Amino acid sequence: MRNLTCIICPMGCDLEIKEDKLNGNNLSITGNRCQRGINYAQEEIRSPKRVVTATALIDGESSSIKRVPVKSSSPCPREKITAMLDDIYKAKVTIPVKAGDIIISGWNGSGIDVIATRSIDKAAQ
Repeated sequence: MRNLTCIICPMGCDLEIKEDKLNGNNLSITGNRCQRGINYAQEEIRSPKRVVTATALIDGESSSIKRVPVKSSSPCPREKITAMLDDIYKAKVTIPVKAGDIIISGWNGSGIDVIATRSIDKAAQ
């Protein structure tokens, strides 16, 4: 049995999940007040995902700002987060960069972009 707090809406339901391994890994979920809690628990148990946040290196030694904050455009499967972070830390961003600019497009064929979350222009150098 696992316990989770649903984070989909502000209600924060305390979910109790029981896995029935004898019946094809069926999940029994209780404690939810809406269908979204059931959907959240099923995804969190079977295929957890997270939005990835990090910083990417700014290309050029003359800039006083060395890194730009970035995030994934959609949640990444948890088992692939380390590989995504490795690629983000290898990336070099040329300024100017605007918030929302794609830094890595369609990471590893996943359709997940890595985007800048802060604008940095040449004046920041």
